Amino acid sequence: MRRAEREAAYTEFVAARRDQLRRIAYGMCGDWHRADDLVQVALVRLYVAWPRVARSGTEEPYARKILLNAAIDESRRAVRRERPADVLPEVVAPGGLSVEDRTSLVAALQTLPAQQRAAVLLRHWLGLPVAEVAAELGIAEGTVKSHTARGLSALRGRLEEADAAEPA
Repeated sequence: MRRAEREAAYTEFVAARRDQLRRIAYGMCGDWHRADDLVQVALVRLYVAWPRVARSGTEEPYARKILLNAAIDESRRAVRRERPADVLPEVVAPGGLSVEDRTSLVAALQTLPAQQRAAVLLRHWLGLPVAEVAAELGIAEGTVKSHTARGLSALRGRLEEADAAEPA
């Protein structure tokens, strides 16, 4: 494949998947600005690997894996753990939820460890099968199941605590 064809294929892929990657990044970090940064990092890394990835036909899973790894790497940086209290978070979640429910869900999701968060997002937000999540995260299928179960249990608990704490 010629360079112009590769770049056209890459540009087409980015145009089709950028919004989805941004939503995944937001689910991982809970901040739209950081999500944009993560997507940018992922797309740069994808561009470098594009000839190899395009030949194998694994563009989408590879892009998600880069994105998830970038989010995990970013979360390990001490400067990213600081969060100003006077800035209100932007919120987005699947339709049908109220703003308060979406805010609670995103906040609860951010409290999960990175691997659990990634497993929950890939399994329940994107609806990927266990085997595909395991391949993307580089972990065993049983680990995906346990991360997902523990993550969902923790989310339920945190959301129930938030509901109980709200004034009636």
